[in-house]
Amino acid sequence: MTFKDGILEDVQYTPATHMGGGITPSLIILHDTASSLSEGSAADYLQNNDAKVSVHFVIELNGKLRQLVPINRRANHAGASSYHGRKSCNGFSIGIELVNPGKMRAAGANGITWFGATVENDRPYTVEIAETPEHGRGMWMHYPEAQLDTLIWLLRLLFAECDTLQDIRAHWYVSPGRKVDTNPLFPMEQIRSHILGRDDPAEDEANRVSQPVSLNELVVTSSNGDTLNMRRWPSFNPNVIAKIPDGTPVPVLRRGTFAGRDWLQVFYAGQEGWIVASYADPVTYALPR
Repeated sequence: MTFKDGILEDVQYTPATHMGGGITPSLIILHDTASSLSEGSAADYLQNNDAKVSVHFVIELNGKLRQLVPINRRANHAGASSYHGRKSCNGFSIGIELVNPGKMRAAGANGITWFGATVENDRPYTVEIAETPEHGRGMWMHYPEAQLDTLIWLLRLLFAECDTLQDIRAHWYVSPGRKVDTNPLFPMEQIRSHILGRDDPAEDEANRVSQPVSLNELVVTSSNGDTLNMRRWPSFNPNVIAKIPDGTPVPVLRRGTFAGRDWLQVFYAGQEGWIVASYADPVTYALPR
């Protein structure tokens, strides 16, 4: 798949009303839409709105990709911003929006968005409370695997196409104190490490950070009828080593938390690998009477 005149071929392209002149991108800025989770809602708004906001790409929760601005044209996505002393990031960056509700307030185990919608803490869109100096304390939604897979695929294409690209950052990094996206559950360092050619820190940390489990612990994969990716190490970089059918019982070897997400090391098809814990249900045994 290639770009032609800054537009990615075979991907839906609906040109934004508000775009500027030519740019030479050296930075990619990642955003949360802080919007409805309904497919197309955020992309439609970013295509044409009174605030004159726009972005190059939108990635839906299911991984569907839509382009709104050619990568060699300016989009209005970063606002007041600065990257290592260079101001007005719109003039040298590509913006990618990830559909996500943004910062929420807790309502029991669920989250309430700024626009009053409830995001239930249930697969596939799990939420949890987290706090960092950059984000403050809030309830946040995890990024679905399909969405992160598309993001990594797109980033690889962009860096292959644009030899001027040098870095990937979150919106909060270039607009500190004004923005909090992407949220604290986003695996930024793992993604930067892979795309920018460094070792994946999750690979090195997997055995050091995780803990062995009790003997004979089993889980059953629960992926809503789809196969579940088993990965060489606990991150969403392209390291899938097997696909486990839904409803498969697998023994658990270790468990750990990486980039704010719980993972399990399991044994399947003669090899060890990692799965997201929220897609596995514990096996319980009824005691004899």
